[in-house]
Amino acid sequence: MKDPYSSLGVSKSASSAEIKKAYYSLAKKYHPDTNKDAGAKEKFSDAQSAYEVLSDAKKKEAYDTMGSGAFDQSGGFNPGAGADPFGGGAGFRAGFGGGASGFPGGAAFDFEDLFSAFTGGQSRGRGRKGAQSQGFSEEILVGDNIEVQTNISFMDAAKGVRKDIHINPLVQCKTCTGSGLKSGSSRKACGSCEGTGTRVHFMQGGFQMASTCAACGGSGTLTPRGSECNTCRGDGVVKERRTVTVDVPGGVEDGMRLRVSGEGDAAPTGQSASSNPRSQKGDLYVFIKVSPDSKFSRAGSDILYTASIPLTTAILGGEVRIPTLDKDVNVKVATGTASGDRLTLSGMGMRKLNGRRGNGDLKVEFKVQMPKYLSTNQRTIVEMLADEMDDKSAKRIMNLGKYSSSNDTTSQSSHKTSMDMKNDVDQHSNEGFLKSTWHKLTHQHDHLNSQENMSSDQDDDKGKSNKKKADVN
Repeated sequence: MKDPYSSLGVSKSASSAEIKKAYYSLAKKYHPDTNKDAGAKEKFSDAQSAYEVLSDAKKKEAYDTMGSGAFDQSGGFNPGAGADPFGGGAGFRAGFGGGASGFPGGAAFDFEDLFSAFTGGQSRGRGRKGAQSQGFSEEILVGDNIEVQTNISFMDAAKGVRKDIHINPLVQCKTCTGSGLKSGSSRKACGSCEGTGTRVHFMQGGFQMASTCAACGGSGTLTPRGSECNTCRGDGVVKERRTVTVDVPGGVEDGMRLRVSGEGDAAPTGQSASSNPRSQKGDLYVFIKVSPDSKFSRAGSDILYTASIPLTTAILGGEVRIPTLDKDVNVKVATGTASGDRLTLSGMGMRKLNGRRGNGDLKVEFKVQMPKYLSTNQRTIVEMLADEMDDKSAKRIMNLGKYSSSNDTTSQSSHKTSMDMKNDVDQHSNEGFLKSTWHKLTHQHDHLNSQENMSSDQDDDKGKSNKKKADVN
């Protein structure tokens, strides 16, 4: 058989961890499913056979003592008595037939570790223990992320604000400096797995499977009872209240998330198999909740303001005062503005995010105020306007257009009795100022004035006649 140390490229003084690391490196490099070179299959098989010998303490000792003579021609272990620890079978190789995708050599194999090797050591993901690949990749422990929510006002979202976030992250224990041990204590190798972190299970037919050691959790070491740090209870981390100042940029929207790198939990290094493990803190994620504003609504970087204007301003045009994010400005209202009409104030909106420069726009939407109740003077003026604009559908109450023209009313008055004319004159004299002014401007009651003069003349004539009669008598 080939020299297993030469096949794996390690020395005879190599530790079990170094042997395992070398084997996984070769397995990844020469696996037939990923390496299609002609000699890859043979090198993969040699690595499997070498690891089968060197990963087993008894086989390794036999080879170191007797060399290849401790094994038969087929590679089976035969330390003098011919006993086969694999039950007479050809081990792992017999179960899988030594095919291109099999694992010839019968080595105990940890499928989880191999999968981790092919995925960059990240098969176990992020968490309190982080990525614990013990093969060819270096162990890095990663802490958990922290998620919090902060509330800001609409104006803070527009301008940006600095917020103090209060959190309780896990930090390195100052008592044990993250080791999880009391001063002067140290870990010992796990007796269940002999420090390998894996347990080999033998099955019928010569199969053998490896699984993570349940006693040490795959670390290969154990902390002796009573040697745990009293402050962190062996975890290497403790909770600590902290305040983190976060710069919230202008233009953020409700529901956005800000990431503050390295402000999450510290990794529990007290659970690591290494005496000096590499660790990395998690991140802090701040969820933004923006309070609604009483004046403005928002659509991305644009904001919308609804301006209420009087009916007279909408008809005649004018100028109104509009609030913005910075100050109030005057905006002109065009003649005949209707509800729903808009104008745009460019660059007066929210700050743009995602690397875009400038601000959005402020869109002003007009809403015409329609009075529900009118005073007598207001209704008179509106009815006057309706008459002037020849509005036939508008409802009239003040009867401003009762007399269509002076000619028509004059001809009608000729058929009226003196009493009727007197009533019209009395009604005309008692009407309001605005109504009377409108009638004078439109000459609708000129005939009443003439009737009033005629009646006055008739009264004078009657007075003179009565005076003459009195003189005669």
